[in-house]
Amino acid sequence: MQLADHHRTGYVGLALAGGGPEGAIYEIGVLRALDDALDGLDLNDVRVTVGVSAGAFVGASLANGVTTAQMVRSVVGEEPGEHPFRPEMFMSPAFGEYARRGLRLPGLIYSALRTVVTEPEASSGLVSELIGQLSRALPVGVFDNAPLRNYLATLFEVEGRTDDFRRLRNPLYVVATDLDSSETVVFGGEHADHVPISLAVQASTALPGLYPPVEIEGRHYVDGVLNKTVHASVAFEHGAGLVICVNPIVPVDTAHAVADGAMRRGRLTDRGMPGVMSQTFRTLIHSRMGTGMASYRDRYAGADLVLFEPRRDDYRMFFTNVFSFASRKEVVEHAYRSTLEQLRDRAAEVGPVLERHGLRLRTSVLARERFDVWESVGLSGERAILPSTETTRDLRDALADLGDLLG
Repeated sequence: MQLADHHRTGYVGLALAGGGPEGAIYEIGVLRALDDALDGLDLNDVRVTVGVSAGAFVGASLANGVTTAQMVRSVVGEEPGEHPFRPEMFMSPAFGEYARRGLRLPGLIYSALRTVVTEPEASSGLVSELIGQLSRALPVGVFDNAPLRNYLATLFEVEGRTDDFRRLRNPLYVVATDLDSSETVVFGGEHADHVPISLAVQASTALPGLYPPVEIEGRHYVDGVLNKTVHASVAFEHGAGLVICVNPIVPVDTAHAVADGAMRRGRLTDRGMPGVMSQTFRTLIHSRMGTGMASYRDRYAGADLVLFEPRRDDYRMFFTNVFSFASRKEVVEHAYRSTLEQLRDRAAEVGPVLERHGLRLRTSVLARERFDVWESVGLSGERAILPSTETTRDLRDALADLGDLLG
């Protein structure tokens, strides 16, 4: 947890970063802890919420009145009257993209042959021409995040919720990047508040290479993390005096991972390209975020910021399979517990900052001998660990076993 203590009063804003399905689950655990520990904070009535990528998914749910308790319960089971959160929504193969690209192959092959025959002086040879042309047939995304949009659209159909930025009680801003101009676009802001919330979230979660760009009114949008990590500045620019930030994207330090039993060897290359790319992405994003945080002191004089994120040696956040029921449960538990531990250990430092903005630490919560997220959301014992039916329990146990084996 980091603090930027600049002594400006004003209302509270919330800024949620990305991080994929595991990042969303981590944020849900952190936010549930804040719900329990902070008196005066209503996360469903925050004056301004900013979300990017997975944080846009969580932030849009909060802005629509979905409570942190409901989100925690939906991670591990069937929440009555709600659609359960399933990480699989983030990993649907982009069959439509594969088909569209495949249909281009005959035309691209013909174009390469035509260039070689009709423009031999400009051609670099048949093989080179084929490589150049066929590269255009490569899919621009492996997975399809349209199911995520469909999930949110259905979730927001419930009475009292909305898929329209303009009908929300408090402002919600969803950040994406215009692919062709590389400019940041803030959906929910001026001239971009007519776009459905669910569609804006789909655009904000479209990480290049993983998901195809999302077309909105003739423009193509990708993940908002390309330009900034948290986008807390959006909340500051709309008058927030204190911004609570949650960022799951932190590079892992494997120095002690072997000793702790988290890795057989402290080398990320053992995990192949996904491990290397994940660490590279996390390092770049986190480094840039540090630079951005430092700039807030000059840009927003007197603003306060509290940042919650995993420690770099917090291996539970890096070596988990969130498609396993057991792992999802563990991430929520750990995020909840570690956040309350941070608040307890740094109460003397954090308390005065929060109090300037009308918030107060609940000492009775922080004084508990153990922090139990399931007790917090009305689940305990078997209800906290078992799915709702025997069939789904057997399936999820099998998936957990498979995840552990592959891990």
